[in-house]
Formats: sequence, structure tokens, C-alpha cells
Amino acid sequence: MAFIDRECVRHLLEAPDPDATLVFVRGECVVLPDAEIDDAHRGLVIARRRDLTAHIHGDTITDQQLDLLAERLDNVVHDLGA
Repeated sequence: MAFIDRECVRHLLEAPDPDATLVFVRGECVVLPDAEIDDAHRGLVIARRRDLTAHIHGDTITDQQLDLLAERLDNVVHDLGA
């Protein structure tokens, strides 16, 4: 079962906040500004937008790139024990 999908990644990359962060909370991926993540949820951070930019090639991100990033991030969620 995949927890992170293409739309989660797209939401993170398109978030208006430059410090957007993908957090896994109660079975859902949530994008929040880094400053809004409290200590209780800090361990549930999956990725920050700035961490993903190195994996994006070209000006336009493709669905294939989104799927590859989603697969990588989904593995992080599984490693967290989801």
C-alpha cells in the first residue's frame, strides 16, 4: 500500500511557502511550512521541498518524475513504521 502518491509530491512542490515540508500525520500526507511543525511531529517529516529540487530535471516536472519521487518518499514513510 502506497502512502505517498504523485499528488502529495505535486502539492509539496507547488506549495507557496519556500520552506514547505511534507509531514505524515495520522495516515495522511500534509504539507506545512517548516515553522509550523511542532516537536511532536518533527520526527514525522518526510521531505522538505528544497531537498527535492536536486531530483527535478528541466523546467517542467513530468508525471514520471513525480511518480519516482513519490516512490522514494513512500519508502521513507514505510521506514518510519507506517
